Parts: sequence; C-alpha cells; structure tokens
Amino acid sequence: MLTTTLFPGRYVQGPDAIMHLGEEVERFGKKAFMIADPFVNDKILPDYTKKIREDIKLEVEAFEGECTQKEIDRLTQIVKKKGAEVVIAFGGGKTIDTVKAVAHELKLPVIIIPSLASTDAPCSALSVIYTEKGEVDNYLFLRENPNVVIVDSKIVAQAPARFLVSGMGDALATWFEAESCMQSYAANMTGRLGSHTAYNLAQLCFETLLEYGQAAKEACEANVTTPALEKIVEANTLLSGLGFESGGLATAHAIHNGLTVLEPTHDYFHGEKVTIGTLASLFLTDKPIDLIDEVYGFCCSIGLPITLEGIGLKEVSDENLYKVAKAATKKEETIHNEAIPVSADSVFAALKMADQYGRKFI
Repeated sequence: MLTTTLFPGRYVQGPDAIMHLGEEVERFGKKAFMIADPFVNDKILPDYTKKIREDIKLEVEAFEGECTQKEIDRLTQIVKKKGAEVVIAFGGGKTIDTVKAVAHELKLPVIIIPSLASTDAPCSALSVIYTEKGEVDNYLFLRENPNVVIVDSKIVAQAPARFLVSGMGDALATWFEAESCMQSYAANMTGRLGSHTAYNLAQLCFETLLEYGQAAKEACEANVTTPALEKIVEANTLLSGLGFESGGLATAHAIHNGLTVLEPTHDYFHGEKVTIGTLASLFLTDKPIDLIDEVYGFCCSIGLPITLEGIGLKEVSDENLYKVAKAATKKEETIHNEAIPVSADSVFAALKMADQYGRKFI
C-alpha cells in the first residue's frame, strides 16, 4: 500500500524564536514581504521590526480579516508588484491560510509565524477558503507545506488563553479522525493512505493534551512560558498539523463545516466548533462510555464548549440543526471517511446526544 506523510520544511519553536527570522529568510533571499493580521501589525510587530530589518529587506501589508478568494487575489497582486523573494505570514489561522495561498499562486517560498497556538494551519499544505459571509467555501490543496514555521512561545503566551484552548479543541479531533481513517483505509489529505508515523503522532497529540492541557492553560493565563505550555503549543501546531494532514479527517471537521451555515456560530473560534464535532463523533461512532466521560472531563477542565449553547446555539431549532447535519454529510465531506455508514439523520441524532450529554457536566 502506498502511504504519504507531509511535513513542513523546518519547524522552530521557543521563546524569542522570531529573532531568528532573518537567518531563515536568507536561505531563500533578501527581499521579504510580510502579511500581518491587524493586531499583530499594530501591537506586536513594532517590537521586532528594527531587529528583523537589520538582517533583511522587509515590507509589510495588513491582512483584511477573512480568507476569501478576493483577499487572496488582492494580496497576490501586491506581492507580485513588490518583487518579493519570500512571503511571510504573521498572525492567526486565516492570515496564515491566506498567505499560503498567495505563495502558492506566485510559486514563492513561505515562512509562517503564528501569533497564536489556536489552529493547526501553520504546518499544512492546505488553505481553507471562506465566502464573504463567513461560510466554508472550499479547500485549496497546495503544492507543498510551508518552508519554515517559526513559533515564538513568548508571543503565544501573551495572547488570551481562549486562543490556546481553542487550539486544543482543534487538536483534540486529530486522533479520533486519524483513527477513523486508519480503520476504514480512508485517504489522508494527499489522497493516499496515512503512514504508521502519522497515526502515532496523532495519538501522541491526544495523549499530550490530556497530560499537559490544564497546566498549559494556566501558564498562558499567567502569560509565562513553561514546559507544559511548550508541549501544548507543539501539540496544537505541529502534532495536530501532521496528524490531520497525514492521518486524515473525518467527522469532527465535517461537522465544523456544517456548523458554519448557522450565523450565530461565526462569533466562535474554529477549534470551539471542531470540539462540538468531536463530541458528536463519539456518539456517532459508538465510543466506550469511559472514553466519552474522559473527553468531556478534559473539555470541562480547560473550558472547551460541551453543549451547543457554548457555540451560540442555545435555542437552535431542530430544523436548523438538521441543516448542519445535511451540510456535514455532503458527498465531498470527510465524514464519509468513517468506517460506518453516515447519514444526515445519524449526524443530527449525534449532535442532539452530544448536547444532551454535555448538560450533565454543567
């Protein structure tokens, strides 16, 4: 059987890692163009610009907030006119996905600097494109993974803990989805089977979350870097990225995509919606009750949502919830990587059950 495993070209993590940006850029050229999200551009970047510009020629453009085809096209034209030799993303998941798409279009190397550990976007050869209304539009599969990923844990630790917790919600899905793909011989994001390495890294991601998640959250609330925080940042960013891309996706992310059809969920983070998808998947795939309780307990311990109310759907109607189930079970969705037959009816029931079960923990 042919398997394929994807990795970023280089992964650098630790306090003050951003100070090494110049030497990483110089491996590709001297002329760099950075796209930064507005908060990073205004509040974080000024502290580092002088040092970075000592080493390289750097121009900066602010990201406008949503990873849409319109924004990708706008930034592509700007980068092209500037004649950049390497593109840099500095920000959250949507900034990162947008810049990866720009680099893909221009066939340029890309360096990713996540300002948060809230998604597994930094390491993947994938961009999730949204509509102007904030709904998932399509997946853009890229030629290659980012050339360099630089995670400055000191910067990550300054962000509100909710971002780190959301990243743990995204990472929580990794093992369950990879295990489903392994059991059903479903393809990963390359269209081929995952490797033994990928499945084991996905499992390590899950084990790391359970062991260090609560301590990492507390470190982030104190705005300090600790060994536990470093492990969770790595789990959220590298292990989850390798696990989902090379292990495969299944129910959790399909339900996330379905949830985006309901406007109230747009105010909640990617990982928070993925968590609801993971909890529903436990019932959809008939996981043992001890495991279900362990996962719910973990979510409670770090503040991930365990009911639909937790993602803005306190009084969602059955009609609207069924719209989510229908969207999650579209023919092209990854939910069909499960080893069991899946229908809109079964997903609707799993969402209702996940919500009902979560209420007993409140």
